[in-house]
Amino acid sequence: MSSEFVIDFGRKAMELILVLSLPMLLVGLVIGLVVSVFQATTQIQEMTLQFIPKIVCISLVVVFVGPWLLDKLVEYTQVILLNFPDWVRHSEGLVVPGVDPADFQR
Repeated sequence: MSSEFVIDFGRKAMELILVLSLPMLLVGLVIGLVVSVFQATTQIQEMTLQFIPKIVCISLVVVFVGPWLLDKLVEYTQVILLNFPDWVRHSEGLVVPGVDPADFQR
């Protein structure tokens, strides 16, 4: 495996992590800002007021966006599992142009 392949593989994994976590992070940020403004205007400093709305809203986002998240994860896993033998063959130098790998099967 070349260093470019490993860097690209890691970059794609990090991009997937960011895309999958983005909906929950954005909802948590928005709800946190709304609750903070509400607390500042009413001068209510209750700590549970910060966490309960965030937990409820993030849970709702996971319920609604969950199928899409799972679809993305399954798609990425399928790409990895289907291409893994080719990556190993290329990294071991077993793929020779003009030679059919089926000729070397036992």
